[in-house]
Amino acid sequence: MNKTSLGLAGAGVMAASLFMATSLLIVAGPLAVRAQDAAMTFFITSQGPGDGANLGGLEGADAHCQRLAEAAGSSGKTWRAYLSTSTVDARTRIGAGPWHNASGALIAENLDALHGPANAISKETGLTEKGEPVNGRGDDPNQHDILTGSMADGTRAEQTCGNWTLNGEGSAIVGHHDRIGLNDDAPSKSWNASHPSRGCGQDALRGTGGNGYFYCFAAN
Repeated sequence: MNKTSLGLAGAGVMAASLFMATSLLIVAGPLAVRAQDAAMTFFITSQGPGDGANLGGLEGADAHCQRLAEAAGSSGKTWRAYLSTSTVDARTRIGAGPWHNASGALIAENLDALHGPANAISKETGLTEKGEPVNGRGDDPNQHDILTGSMADGTRAEQTCGNWTLNGEGSAIVGHHDRIGLNDDAPSKSWNASHPSRGCGQDALRGTGGNGYFYCFAAN
């Protein structure tokens, strides 16, 4: 075989290797994305429905979680809003865990851990379905008030904005995803039971440091 033939053969091998490597990257890319999506079982909504605390009840809130999760690439999961009503406790709606955020960080192994001091919800880990942080105390605007209608143990509180159907008068219990408040006490640091909102409308929610966001968990 002459030098020209050897050169052509070498070029062919290099081209084939480059093609195989490129093909592997094309295949591996979507697989990596799907692996990350599969790991996400917890997020804070990147936006509310836009009508204050009127979320369309639990059914509307669950549907909002599902839409946001699927738009972010999640599939095969049943998403539930972490919200209590006058007859339902939030902790009974979200499965048994464990739960991870969009970056794969563990939030809690189970319900007891989630509602105890071992849970890992913070400004750094309380990400949206897009993997983005949510504004906290010190940011402009502050949006750390997360709707829950719940007590610290995940059971129902009295304030739920009419079971998530009101956008005017009323109130809802909120938590602080960044675990920071006006004081250095337990409610100020609570992710799910900090204080009642000033009202149920969008402006009222913003007035206490929120924007109508809520937590979503994969229940399966």
